This record gives sequence, structure tokens and C-alpha cells, in this order.
Amino acid sequence: MIRLTLGAFALSLLAAPVLAQDGQRVISLGGSVTEIAVALGAQDRLVARDTTSNYPPEIEALPDVGYIRALSPENVLALAPDLIIAEGDAGPPEAVEVLKSAGIPFALMPEANGPDAIPAKIAAVAEALGKVEEGKALSATVSAGLEAAKARAAEVTEPKRVLFILSLQGGRVMAGGEGTEAEGIIRLAGGVNAATGFQGYKPMTDEAVIAAAPDAILTMDREGDLAVADAEVLSHPALAETLAGKAGKVIRMDGMLMLGFGPRTPEAADALYQALYGTGG
Repeated sequence: MIRLTLGAFALSLLAAPVLAQDGQRVISLGGSVTEIAVALGAQDRLVARDTTSNYPPEIEALPDVGYIRALSPENVLALAPDLIIAEGDAGPPEAVEVLKSAGIPFALMPEANGPDAIPAKIAAVAEALGKVEEGKALSATVSAGLEAAKARAAEVTEPKRVLFILSLQGGRVMAGGEGTEAEGIIRLAGGVNAATGFQGYKPMTDEAVIAAAPDAILTMDREGDLAVADAEVLSHPALAETLAGKAGKVIRMDGMLMLGFGPRTPEAADALYQALYGTGG
């Protein structure tokens, strides 16, 4: 029933007068994509955003069309965009298909869970917005910051073991394993991901948490059901047994800054490095 409704909605839009395809009314879906668009000087063209697009702060004044992975095509298309740019993990798939079939240019950006993929994402957003030269300049600046972070990380002689905790629901440690954005930023800051042996974000047993032996716990600074309070971390039976738990070493960072892999990633790497090592390595 939902698919039929969405399909009918798309067909009605196709029957409507075609908007000028000049990209002057842009909806940006995905926090890092929105940050890139703003950094390229296209903020005045944005007419809506998704929930994860919260930087720069003034962008939150735009209409919110929903969470990037739970989009409502009706909400997006009701704002009459003539260009939609979105993170590669936008969804659900049926919603993306409706948006793609609505007769409006829809550009999916390449995903990035590590620093090396950021320049390609910047270039893709710049091309979609017709700001190729601005994209080259932004990419050069960000790439320089990334190279500086990599060089600093390479000089760390005793890397800290860092465990990224996504949530502690039900007392289970949901951690960031291999190939995750969390691992990418930990490495860029000169640390070592303590969660190994699995891909993605998955729950760890208490035994695995203790064996991971983290020197620091990294988590997002957020509110809501998935928020991880310091008291929860330090009182968790397994986490309390680790060096991080005994030292009370809990590092909090803004989620989009830390995991977004956009223009501010060099800043995120610097902040995490300072939290781990201070002025020394």
C-alpha cells in the first residue's frame, strides 16, 4: 500500500509542469553534504535539509524533511526543489527510487568512512552544484589539513587504544569495529581502534570489552534514548575493569564533526588528538 501511494505521488509530480533545472532550489540530505554545500558558498540556494544537517548552526532554520535513512518523498518533493543532493546511504531504498523518478535531478554522493574519500565527496557535491572551481579550492584546503593530521598521527610513539561506543542500550556495548567511521577518525588522530575482529557497529560481549583493553572511551555528545552518560560508562561491569574505566577517560565529541567526514574532519582529528595526547604524542 505504501509503495502504491508513493508511486502515485511520483506520477502526479511527473505530470506537473517541469521546473527550471538550474539547481537554484536545492534540498541537501546528509550532514556532511550540507556542510560541503555551505563551504562552497551555496547556502543561499538551500531550501531544506535533513535532520543530520545541523552545521553551521544557522542551517537549522531551514525546513527539516526527516532523517537521512528514513526519508519521506512527500516531505521532500512538497518543497518543489529543482535539485536534490544526498549522502550515498540515503534511504529507505523505495523512497530514494521515488525521488529519482520524480523528474527532478537527484545526485547521490559517494560515501566516505575515512579521510581519503573526502576529496571525492567534495568534488561530487561541487559538480552537482556547478561550483567545480570552488570545489577544487575547498578540496585542496581540506586535503592539506588531512595530510597534516596523518603526519602528526605517524609521529605518535605509543598509540592509545580507543573504544568507540555507539550506545549502551540494555547494558550491551555497541561498538565501532573495523571499517567504520569511528575507526577512521581514531586512526587519523593517532589512536588504535580497540574493537577488532568484526566489521561495522556491533554489540561486544563483556569478555571482549575487557580484552579490548581501551585506554579511552570515545562516544557522541548527544541527547535522547541513545545517549551514553558518563555514569553508565563508568559503572558498566566490563568497562569499569578497563584502563579507560578506571581512569574515567571518557571523550565526547559532536557526532557529525567526528563521524561525518566532511570539511571539518581535520578539526575533528585535532580535537581527538588533543583529548588523547594533549601537546605530546
